Amino acid sequence: MYLHLGFEKVIKSENIIGIFDLDNTTLQKSSRDYLARAEKAGNIENVCEDLPKSFVVCSENGKRKIYITQIASSTILRRVNNGII
Repeated sequence: MYLHLGFEKVIKSENIIGIFDLDNTTLQKSSRDYLARAEKAGNIENVCEDLPKSFVVCSENGKRKIYITQIASSTILRRVNNGII
């Protein structure tokens, strides 16, 4: 199944490692450090037009990729669980 994240970005749901709420996870220094390292390495793609609400960590071709999206983590999780694209 495929999942739309925004900005015409579609990923395979089987590639998802984790779905995270941006507000809650970035309270932790370790999460902020992880995102900073990923951004420095060029592994982050912003796929939102408005205020970002969550990020999705994926494994694509053996590499980690993080997508910043305006879709709430609860909505993404519900779409994945219900098979909604």
